[in-house]
Order: sequence, then C-alpha cells, then structure tokens
Amino acid sequence: MPTGIASLDPVLDGGVPTGSVVLLLGEPGAGSVEFVQTSIIRLLALRRGGAGGEHRLLPDEISYVTLTRMREDILQEMVLSFNPEIYDHLAEEVAFHDLSEIYFDASIVPPGWYGGGNIVERLQKKQRSERGDVLAEIARVLGKVPENSLIIVDSLTDIAPPLAEGEGWHAFIALLRGLQRVSKRWKTTIYLLLTSGILEQSREIEIIDSVDAAIFFRWEDTGAQRRQRVMYFEKFQGVMPYLEDKNLVKFAAKISAAGGFEVQNIRVII
Repeated sequence: MPTGIASLDPVLDGGVPTGSVVLLLGEPGAGSVEFVQTSIIRLLALRRGGAGGEHRLLPDEISYVTLTRMREDILQEMVLSFNPEIYDHLAEEVAFHDLSEIYFDASIVPPGWYGGGNIVERLQKKQRSERGDVLAEIARVLGKVPENSLIIVDSLTDIAPPLAEGEGWHAFIALLRGLQRVSKRWKTTIYLLLTSGILEQSREIEIIDSVDAAIFFRWEDTGAQRRQRVMYFEKFQGVMPYLEDKNLVKFAAKISAAGGFEVQNIRVII
C-alpha cells in the first residue's frame, strides 16, 4: 500500500507492505502529523485518479480514529496547512470515528465541553471509561472498518501515559499485538501516532516491539541556529534489509503547503 508521499514510495519500492502496523514516533512539530495528513490527501487523489494496480493496493477506505480531537478541528488543520479546496473531498471520503466522549467521561472535564446526552447516558459512559473500556472501544471500532483500508489512530499519546503505571498496560500492549496479527488478515495498514518523550524509554521499546514498523521523526541541529527535520527507520519488518542494502535509512524532511511532507537528502545512519 503506497504512503502516497511521492518522494518516499520509490524508496520503499512502492510503499508499505500490506497489513503493516506502523508506529509514527515523533517529537512535537517534527513531521509525524504532517506525514499522516500528506498520506491521506495524496492517497485520496491517487484513488480518484484510479492509480491502483496489480502490485499497488490503494485503500478502499481511510478511517481516522480520534480520541480527543474533533473531526472539524482535524479537517480545518489539514485544509489550512495545505489546500482549502480539498475540504469537501476530505469530509466526504475520510471516515471519522470520534471516541472523545468515552475518553473524557473518565476525566474531570465537564460534559458540556465535549458532548451531550442525558445523565443516565453520561453515567453509563463514565462507568465504561473507568473500567478501561477505552481500549475495548478502540478494538470495537477498528473491527468494523472494512478490509483493505488505511487506519489512523490519533493518538496513542492520549491513552498510553495513564496506563503506563497501572494494570492497564498489559491490556494496551495486548491490543497492539492483536492489531499486529489481525492487520494481515484485514490487509489493512494502520498508522499509530505517538509523541516521543512522553513515556519512559522501556515503555516506548515495548510499543516498538509490538508493531511491524517504527518511523522516528526528530529535530536535528544544523548549526547557525537552524534546525532540520529528520525521519529515520528504527524498525521495518520485510523492508529494513532492502533499505539497508541501499543505504536508505535516514532522511532529511521538509514540509510545505504545496508538497506537504517530503523527504530529501538521503543519509546513512552510522
């Protein structure tokens, strides 16, 4: 399945192996979010143009699972960053799954800030949230997405830190390992967003061990008080040997309104 990023797919020999769970681990502003947004926009354009083929599977559906952000907020961010004219396409062609109510119902946030419903409904949702059913709700939603899809989960940052010190961590890792197994049967690619530095390193390593690929997005100092976005592969099952044979492991990255997320200046990690 292509990422849709024209400067990256040829490096990956066409795209991501179908059925991969890909962790996008990024420092704030380093490009992981823009990677996802660019992928969505470009894949929709490729699909409208009928650019699929025997060896390139375009997703039948793009599903965006959000735990704290509103659908409209995400759409507006994408059109403001890239092209206002794409709003209608995004609104019509991306399936949004908003789990913010069950997420916030277990918090001190007033219900009026994020949803509606009567008192009974609010209490029922609050009980589910307190029992840790946010993970169960994620599993339920993902299980209903059609096969041959692209799924974005935005983001693990919302759910992982509270679970890191409790009994829920085992359930969280089990969910990731379950996704890693079933994604092959679904022929579905899954992007998991996670902000780096939020969890202890050992917890990050557990997550990386539970997925097929881990792509890091970092800032590097380049001198003269300038910083450069860098993307590199920490792990990529089925692809890493190909990348290392060609010394294609680390990339400088840039983000522009015209091109979205782009990779350039391929470098080797030493």
